Amino acid sequence: MKPNSFASLSLHPDLLKNLSTLGYEEMTAIQAQSLPPILTGKDIIGQGKTGSGKTAAFSLGLLQNLQVKRFRVQSLVLCPTRELADQVAKEIRRLARTIHNIKVLTLCGGMPMGPQIGSLEHGAHIIVGTPGRVEEHLRKGTLNLEELNTFVLDEADRMLDMGFQPALDAIVEYIPKQRQTLLFSATFPPQIQSIAKQIMQSPVMVKVESTHDDTSIQQHFFKVGSETQRMTALRLILMQQQPESAVVFCNTKRDTQDVADELSSYGFSAVALHGDLEQRDRDQTLVRFANKSACVLVATDVAARGLDIEDLDAVINYNLARETDVHVHRIGRTGRAGSKGLACTLYNDKEQYKVDKLGHVLGIEITPDPLPPEHLLDQPIPTATMATIQIDGGKKQKVRPGDILGALTGDHGIDGRDVGKIQIFDNAAYVAVDRGAVKAALKKLTEGKLKGRNFKVRHLR
Repeated sequence: MKPNSFASLSLHPDLLKNLSTLGYEEMTAIQAQSLPPILTGKDIIGQGKTGSGKTAAFSLGLLQNLQVKRFRVQSLVLCPTRELADQVAKEIRRLARTIHNIKVLTLCGGMPMGPQIGSLEHGAHIIVGTPGRVEEHLRKGTLNLEELNTFVLDEADRMLDMGFQPALDAIVEYIPKQRQTLLFSATFPPQIQSIAKQIMQSPVMVKVESTHDDTSIQQHFFKVGSETQRMTALRLILMQQQPESAVVFCNTKRDTQDVADELSSYGFSAVALHGDLEQRDRDQTLVRFANKSACVLVATDVAARGLDIEDLDAVINYNLARETDVHVHRIGRTGRAGSKGLACTLYNDKEQYKVDKLGHVLGIEITPDPLPPEHLLDQPIPTATMATIQIDGGKKQKVRPGDILGALTGDHGIDGRDVGKIQIFDNAAYVAVDRGAVKAALKKLTEGKLKGRNFKVRHLR
């Protein structure tokens, strides 16, 4: 038996069997270090980046601890954003497939309270939610945590960045003193240390260094003069690299929107993600980027944290990150899973001292690269391979992925290979189709029926 195999742990046989069918054989570094103490009931502080496997680590811990026959809330996982909460709940359900009748419920802001209260009345074993909404349910008495045995704080540093400290303090008042607390964070600022002191009992510290070696991410730095040249530099990099998926980081919400708008005006398929977006616009932005119908996501650090963005071809720092560890976290999103990653950073004379500091921390000598040649701007701009169609019906209208796929590919429909990612929300569904098949797909969905009824459909641009 391999030393890092899941089989070496004292996990429930059903969980082990499922891990094997999911193809989870060997533990990641953070799982190998944190799971043994988690399974013995110890409190843990885990420092690891997105993609390190921390979700599976705490999920297996709370599933091992769970008593299915006691239909009470036994675990609470707090996440900074709804996207992360949905992702975590999905992973817990996947890992719990072989244990029957486990109920996992998400409680997030931006969603109506009524249905959540209804679901809580029916009971649940595991709650995954955002701090504001969980606190609201506790205050209203619609959520009872008296039998909680595992409390998880995921992306704790970002929850603090987003101003959730008062909500966290309030939630702790409602949960039993005798419990296991698991705290995961990409960075470990003083505020986290003080929270850990207040809410944890002799925690075990698990720190996993970034798994990137220097060769998996190519870093390039470009010196720019004016703000106009900054935009030109960004366009040149995008034209030279032609990434299928790139995240451009800005430091403010305003810059994020302006940069996305300007790129779009030149013909790039770019979308913006920042804190001022309405929930529906945020959902649509993420859907379009995840399903490859937008190639460039311009985002702030807060908005992009905890997002399930995999296989990024490039990360471009339009603005230099304010903190070194934020820079490292940004560029760590590219070059995963053994593929080469590209990280480009733009800076000006005034920021030279920051670049010098960054070089010192990273242990590299930073010299600016020459910008790609200007003639690239005369070439046609590459378009996204997919397009997104929105359907005005979702879970509440009982629309399922199979219904959409069937409607698109049935009787004289489009080829199944032209259908991409399908995502279903409460009152809307989104399907990616090959750009060349958009007209045919719209016609098929408009003229045909889904669940025996007609839904409004439109091409999202």
